[in-house]
Amino acid sequence: MASPTVGDVMTTEVIAVCEGTLVSEVARTMDGRRISALPVTDDRQRVVGVVSQADLLPRRMGSPLGWLSQTAWLRKASGRVAGDVMTSPATTITGDATVAEAARRMVRHGVKRLPVVDSSGRLAGIVSRVDLLRVFIRADDELRAEIEREVFERALGLPPGAVRAEVSDGEVTLTGEVDSESLIPVAESLTREVTGVVDVVSRLTRPLGDTHQAGTATSGLPHERRRGRP
Repeated sequence: MASPTVGDVMTTEVIAVCEGTLVSEVARTMDGRRISALPVTDDRQRVVGVVSQADLLPRRMGSPLGWLSQTAWLRKASGRVAGDVMTSPATTITGDATVAEAARRMVRHGVKRLPVVDSSGRLAGIVSRVDLLRVFIRADDELRAEIEREVFERALGLPPGAVRAEVSDGEVTLTGEVDSESLIPVAESLTREVTGVVDVVSRLTRPLGDTHQAGTATSGLPHERRRGRP
């Protein structure tokens, strides 16, 4: 039940430009390929920046844009090659990073795609929001079956039917009885790791008389907690 990585979902056939590519050629490539941004690489194929449609706007505008300093606007407006107008350093990610980590990085930096680099910073692929979303689009019945089989029967060794996972649009509600109080957070954690799960509501109970976990919870009562994916 290993978490999917960027390397599992990235596109390896990447359209990139070098630092010396003329801006006019960059614009034609974007238009012809119907893409909004391109990685920029040096002569060793290391990612040194990204040039996007937003980076090309100053060439078409008569005054600085609010999100650019005067210096940056002048550089981009007068730039002749990709290295002049690109945004640098680029926000990148490695292939062994998890899909969840890639999603968080995109949100944090406000980007729709990330160049994927190897340990030397060389371009290895590109991952987009669409690539990440595909990982989480799974049928509820498929998720339910995997959780009950892999988490509760195989990982925790419970008999079939001891715990039921009800799934609606990726939200999982767990009901049933586990062997001890200490297994409840473990079950929740393992369930959250299943690809496609977006939220977990636990209504698991422990056997009567189990007092393994510290606290004053009453034996045999539901232990309800709601946990979302990080």
